[in-house]
This record gives sequence, C-alpha cells and structure tokens, in this order.
Amino acid sequence: MGEREDEKAPMDAARRKYEFKKHLEELTSKEGSGTELITLYIPPEKQIHDVVAQLRDEYGQCANIKSKQTRTNVQSAISSILARLKYYKRPPPNGMAVFCGTILLGGDRTDLECTIIEPPEPLNLYMYRCSSRFELEPLLDMLEEKNVYGLLVIDRREAYWGFLRGNRIDPINGATSTVPGKQRKGGQSSVRFQRLREIAINDFYKKVGERASEAFLTEKDFFDRFKGLLIGGPSPTKEEFEAGSYLHHEVQKRIIGLFDVAYTNESGLSELVDNAQDVLKGQEIVREKGLMTRFLQEVVKENGNAAYGEESVRKNLENGSVDILLLSSRLRKSRVKLRCVNCLYHREVTVPSGPKEEGAVVEVGGCPSCSTPLVKEEEDLIEELTHLAVNSGSTVEFITDDFEEGSILYNAFGGVAALLRFRTGY
Repeated sequence: MGEREDEKAPMDAARRKYEFKKHLEELTSKEGSGTELITLYIPPEKQIHDVVAQLRDEYGQCANIKSKQTRTNVQSAISSILARLKYYKRPPPNGMAVFCGTILLGGDRTDLECTIIEPPEPLNLYMYRCSSRFELEPLLDMLEEKNVYGLLVIDRREAYWGFLRGNRIDPINGATSTVPGKQRKGGQSSVRFQRLREIAINDFYKKVGERASEAFLTEKDFFDRFKGLLIGGPSPTKEEFEAGSYLHHEVQKRIIGLFDVAYTNESGLSELVDNAQDVLKGQEIVREKGLMTRFLQEVVKENGNAAYGEESVRKNLENGSVDILLLSSRLRKSRVKLRCVNCLYHREVTVPSGPKEEGAVVEVGGCPSCSTPLVKEEEDLIEELTHLAVNSGSTVEFITDDFEEGSILYNAFGGVAALLRFRTGY
C-alpha cells in the first residue's frame, strides 16, 4: 500500500527538516586544524562558472600559506569542491552550501570530508570562507520558526507572558501585583477602598501591558512573523485587560482570542495553548499534542491499540498493524546489520549515533560460525523505520520534545511508538 498524497506531503516536509537539522548537528561538531575548513554558499542566481573561477584563483593564492600542511589541506579541499561542481550546470532552486576540509578525528587521525546541502529556503548570500570550523549561521537561521504567537495569562494577582514558536512554548517573564484583596481594612470607607483598589488594578494592567508589549515588539521580524496574541485568565480580568487597550497598538490589534485558564503563572501558558486549539488548528504543536494524547490514552487501556519501543514497533510495522508511526525528532540512532557472505549468519543491533554520542562503534570481526569476515551495513534508524512504514502504508509523524507530551515520547518510550490499526501480541 502507498501513502495518500495529503499525508505524504507533510511527512516529507517533516522528514526534510529532520535530515536538515541532523546534517547541521554533524557539521557543528567537526573541527579542523587552523583555517583549513572551507564554507561555500552559492545562491540560486549565481553562475557556477564564476564560482569555479574564484576557486581556481583561491587555489593559486594558497601558495602564500606558510604552513605546508595547511597549504596542502586547503588545496585538497578546493580540488574536492571543484570535482563536485563539475556535476552542476547551475545551482539548485534554493542554492547550495558546500562544506569541505580535513577533519580532526582524534589523536593524529584526519579525514578529508565534503558535504553538499541543498537548503530548505533560498540562500540570499554568496560566501567563501576558510576557518577552523564551518560557518553555519545562515543555515541555522532557517531552523527558526517563521510563525510566532504571543501568549499572555493574567489575573489581578499576577501575569506571565511568552511565545509559541512552532512546537515550543517559550516563557519570557512575569509580574505580580500589589492589588489589595476585596476585604478592606478597618477605618477605610468602602468608596475610598474601592477607588484605591481600582487605581492599583489599573496600574498593574499598565505595567503588564508595557512589559509584555516590549517583549513582543522586540521579537525578530515582528511585523512578518508575529501572527497573533492569545490572552488567558479568569473572567472578567482578561476582558477588562483587552477592553482597556493596555498593550501597544500594534500588539493590541493582533489579539486573536480570549480564553479561560486556571493558572496565570508560567504553567498557565501551556494551559492557554491547550484551550486555544480551535484558533491554532493547523499549527504543528496542536496536531502533535493531539497525536500524543491519543497515544497515551491507548497505552493506559487494557487492550489499547498502541505499541512502543523499537522492537515492538518494528514487529508491528512488519506485520502491517501500524496506523501511525510516532518518531521523536531527537532520535539519533543507527541500525547496524552484520552478515556473512559464506553462510546464513546475520546479526542486527541498534547503536547511538550523532556527534555527541558514544558507543556507536560496532566491531565487525569474523563470522562466529565460519570465521569469514562479516559485511557491515549501517542505516539511520529513522530511515529504516520510515522505509518500513511506507511499505506497510503507515503514516509517519515526527514529534518534537518542545512540549511535555513530546518529551514523554523520547524519555519514557525511547522515541519510537505507534498507534495501531488493530491489536497484536507485540
């Protein structure tokens, strides 16, 4: 069975984002000796022959490098890039980023590596740079969420504000009030007490409005990225706050909804997002929260249609019982397959991968049955599980850990889970 087109498109986008982020993580960890690592950004409108001409000129300029080792390594990197550019008549639609150089592997070991990335957005700069590390800032900027919502929870005692950036709730700051309770002290007239209380409430609303507005307005590319403000709190506080126009006018006009919430401290921001799901429908965090809530509900059922853990999920994928495969975007593992070409012996093992992980080295050695050298094949675990899912007609969903349920998938279930079409024994 194949994937439906409306399911395939968002999965492909999430998969591309995962792979792009993984490439950047790997490149961030790489380091060279001196200024031997070359970063080359080629925007889509740049002519390849112009880039080749500059690289040849840079190759000639390398003769001025005093260190023989650095000179040799830089020239080797330039030659490697030139060899790869022969296959391009023009840059890809979004341009291309080339990272090439002699990488330190530890001890005295080095290796010349060359990576070409086609970014998810058009590159708007041309850059050639040599350094001890790759220049990744232009690509890292592409990982920033393009749609940002403001969050504000408030009652007459306290307030808190922050952002919803894609899947992540980002708390910023809060304020507490000096508004007196409803019971006046002896010696005060009720009229005077009420007037003082109203003044204190107004002052608190003004303080919250000014501080929250400042935080929202200083957000990068506010006018393009800030899609709206959600306000939460008890009635009538949130209605009073909105009606009083205490926010900056550019923020005030972006209010898109008022919602009841029980908490007005930092934890109230998450409650606000949960209660605003109808307004935020289509946002990644709402979809992901919904999937994880459904999964957790199935897990606690006696015969729920859910599976978790790599081994159980793989078996369910193989027998076609998986409806939705849930993968944590934090998952960094590889599936290593060892097989003997002389007999039927084979072994598979999952190991950590990624620049910050240890223990990913699997000794190949010889076959325990016939001593023939084993053949080793290694594949990214997400690639392998996704391939199994596609072949069985399952939908694949990537879940970030930027919210509580997403963290549970990674921390409690190993980053691999599934919603099933029917219950199995696995």
